[in-house]
Amino acid sequence: MAASLPGYLKSSVPNPRSNRAPWYKNTFPSYAGIFLWVAFYLGLAGPTISQASLGVCMLGLVVAGLLCFALYYYVPGMLGMQTGRTLYIVGTSTFGAAGGYFIPGLLMGLLQLGWFAVATYFATDYIMNGLHNHSKALFTIIALLWAYALAWVAIKGIRYVARLSQFLNWVPLIMIIIVFWANRGGISHYKPEHHDPWGGFLAMLAIVIGFFATAGAAGADFGMSNRNRRDIALGGLTGITAAIIVAGGLPILSVAGHIGRMGGNPNYDYAAAISAVGSLAPVMFFLFAAASVAPTCFCTFIASNSFATMIPKVPRSVSTFIGVTIGALLAITGVAQNLITFFSIVGASFGPICGAMAADYLLAGKRWSGPRRSINWAGYIAWAVGFVVGILNVIPGAPPSWVKADRPAVLFSFIVGFVIYWILAKAGARPALVPMEELKGESAA
Repeated sequence: MAASLPGYLKSSVPNPRSNRAPWYKNTFPSYAGIFLWVAFYLGLAGPTISQASLGVCMLGLVVAGLLCFALYYYVPGMLGMQTGRTLYIVGTSTFGAAGGYFIPGLLMGLLQLGWFAVATYFATDYIMNGLHNHSKALFTIIALLWAYALAWVAIKGIRYVARLSQFLNWVPLIMIIIVFWANRGGISHYKPEHHDPWGGFLAMLAIVIGFFATAGAAGADFGMSNRNRRDIALGGLTGITAAIIVAGGLPILSVAGHIGRMGGNPNYDYAAAISAVGSLAPVMFFLFAAASVAPTCFCTFIASNSFATMIPKVPRSVSTFIGVTIGALLAITGVAQNLITFFSIVGASFGPICGAMAADYLLAGKRWSGPRRSINWAGYIAWAVGFVVGILNVIPGAPPSWVKADRPAVLFSFIVGFVIYWILAKAGARPALVPMEELKGESAA
């Protein structure tokens, strides 16, 4: 009976075709803005080019970009496009109508609030450095203005975020090109500090995929604004794969060039390469802040979708601003500086989420089968085992040989999630489907 369905499912209405737009107006600029965020490439060089040659690391970027597109984004994107519904709705086929409250529903929303806090903290910190001012009062004012202004933009919908990205994405892109140009002369002189090509290659996959996993699952939210499969493919290949190669490749080449020019003890921090631009260096802090606009909006938009979907009786603006306030407080108090390790652990959980969703998508004939009753334990078991695989390196007492073999963990967590869900589904472990007529509205496809 429809009355037995959770409120977020009963109130779900698909995004109509009339509201769709081409890939270059939504998916491409929004995803590209995520990778042009300084948090992606600031520390990318250290674990990678210190071990492997630039050629191997660039190959790692290409492979990581293709894996992000094919494994983590494509299925959620297609499900969003086919149904016109958000991740939290299409995810109910994999995790169940009741199970969807936590995975991917509230888990994604809470995680995005954490990323929002990180983006707000670093953007404010860059602005303060650009102003050469370390006043706590001014930091608080700037952080609050940043948080609430961008939250307002995100609440207005992904169209505004994407429109903003179309302009602001050029700022960090120009920045990394300038830094690359200033350091290009030393690239040919660079030699890796260690000789571990495989280790450098795997480190590149782990960093890039780990950074992207949650955003990949959110592909459904972008896909629901796309018109067809072509939009999904082109938006992903340009906004994800190509963006990874450019936004990751130019910075690691810049760091290598800076080390090749300077010699001595290598400094793999991207900030060191920025110093090569001379008098423009102070301006870079403001450019870093500008690079955080699109990711801040992205985090707020996904969190807003999560809370509005999971708690439909609370107005979207109210739940979003409550979440934004929490994120702003985490930034102002400095707690956001210490959340990166937490994010890497929680981010690993989205490997098996994407893996289980991919298996469910294929089992249903490359479409959305519809929500399932109660909790789909096949999805939850696949997620739990995959999550353990994803965080094996931080589990006390884990055999070192297992940890070494579990690289990159986020990729193996996807594979485990996929395989276990497929096996359990074939064994009949999934609950019955909810008849589509019980949902409000019909599929947009």
